[in-house]
Amino acid sequence: MFRPALKDWNPEDPAFWEQTGKRIASRNLWISIPCLFLSFAVWMVWSVVVVNLESVGFGFDPDKLFWLTALPGLSGATLRIFYAFMVPIFGGRTWTTITTASLLIPAIGIGFAVRNPHSSYLTMLVLALLCGLGGANFASSMSNISFFYPKAQKGAALGLNAGLGNLGVSAMQFVIPLVTTTAMFSHLCGEPQLCLVRGTTRTVWMQNAGFFWVPFIIAATAAAWLGMDNLANVRASFREQAVIFRRKHNWIMCWIYLGTFGSFIGYSAALPLLIKSQFPGLDPMRYAFLGPLLGALVRPVGGWIADKIGGARVTFWDFIVMSIAVLGVLHYLPGPGNSGNFTLFLASFILIFIATGIGNGSTFSMIPVIFLTERQRAAAGQGAEGARRAVTEAGKEAAAVLGFSSAFAAYGAFFIPKAFGSSITLSGRPDAAFYGFLAFYLSCIVLTWYYYARKGAPIPC
Repeated sequence: MFRPALKDWNPEDPAFWEQTGKRIASRNLWISIPCLFLSFAVWMVWSVVVVNLESVGFGFDPDKLFWLTALPGLSGATLRIFYAFMVPIFGGRTWTTITTASLLIPAIGIGFAVRNPHSSYLTMLVLALLCGLGGANFASSMSNISFFYPKAQKGAALGLNAGLGNLGVSAMQFVIPLVTTTAMFSHLCGEPQLCLVRGTTRTVWMQNAGFFWVPFIIAATAAAWLGMDNLANVRASFREQAVIFRRKHNWIMCWIYLGTFGSFIGYSAALPLLIKSQFPGLDPMRYAFLGPLLGALVRPVGGWIADKIGGARVTFWDFIVMSIAVLGVLHYLPGPGNSGNFTLFLASFILIFIATGIGNGSTFSMIPVIFLTERQRAAAGQGAEGARRAVTEAGKEAAAVLGFSSAFAAYGAFFIPKAFGSSITLSGRPDAAFYGFLAFYLSCIVLTWYYYARKGAPIPC
C-alpha cells in the first residue's frame, strides 16, 4: 500500500498543530510504542533465557552466561550508531516497518536453538548478537517521533515512546518464565525439556522464549506499514546529519545519557544473573522484572516533570539519588561472614531503576532545548528566514543526537553485565563494578551541574 510522504510538516505552528498535526503525530506515536516494546523484549530476552540454560543441559559456565547476556547490548549499541541516521534517509514509516520485521530473525532462531542442549555455544553467541537488532530500533524510533511533536511537547511524547517501549523488558522478564511452562507451540516446534532447579525436576518449553513473540511482531510490522507516515521535509543525508559530531553538547549528552539509560538497560540485563550469583537460594525471575517495570513506567513522568521545571534540574538530582542507591546496594550485598539482606538490596536496586527511568525522560527532554537554543543563538539578527531555518536545523540535529546518544548509552547493556562477570571472576564479588559505576555517576553530576543546571550555565535547560 503506497502512502505519500507528508509535506510541509510544521508542528511549531499552533494552527497547523491543532487542526492536523496532533492527530497524525498521535497515530504515529501509538503505533511506534508497541513496535519499540517488542524491540526491547527481543533485545533483552537472553537475560531470562540464560538463567535456565544450565538447568536444561547446556554446559556453559557463569562467564559464558554473562557473555550471552552482554552481547546483545554490544551489537545493539553498535547498530544504533547507524540506525540513528536512518529515518531522515528512508523515512520513519519505511524504516520502522523494516526494523520491526527484522525482529523475527532472532525470535525464530532462539526458538529453534534452545530446544537442543547440543546447540553450540557459537550458535548461541550469534543469536545473542542478532538480538541487538531489537536494541538498535530505539535510536531510529526516538529520532522519528521527535520530528512529529513541537518543542513544548517533545519531552512527554518521547517519554511515552521510550517509557512504554522500555516496558518490553519487564514484560518479557515476567511473561517468559510463565510461557516456557506451557505447551503453546509444542505441536509446531517440538517436545519439552526437563529442567532441574534446586533438586526439583519440572517440564519446560524453552523454545517459547523466542516463538512467543512471532505473531506480535508480524502484527506490529503490518501496523507500521499501514498506519505510520514518512515526512518529506525532514529528509537529510548522513553528511548533513554528521554535523553533530562537531557539536560539543552531543558528546556531553552522550555521557550523561549513558549514566541514565545505560544504567537502566545494563542493570536490566544483569540483575537476574546477579541475584542468582549473590543470593543462590532465591528464584531471580520472581523479582528481577520489578525494577525495569517501575523504571519504564516513570520515564514519561521524568519527561513531563522536565517539561515543567527543566530537564537539567531533574537530571542533576537524579544522579545524586542513583549514587546514594548504589551505596545501599553495596551495603546490603552478602560478604565474608555476612549473608546480606536481600529485601533491602532489592529495594536499593529498585530505587536505582526508578531514578534511571526519571533521568531517561529528563535527559531526552534536554536535547531538543539545547540544540534549538544553540541554533537560535547562531541565527540571531538574521530575520524571520533565519529563525525558521534555525528551527529546522535544530530539529534535524536534535533528532540525530537523540539517536546517537541512545547508541552510545546502549553500550551500558554490554559493559554492566560484563563488569559484574569480570568482577565476580576476579574477586568472587561484584563490589568493584559498583564502585566503578559510582565514580561514573559522580562525573555525570559534575557535567550536568556545570553545563546545564547551575546559575549562569552555558545552556540552561
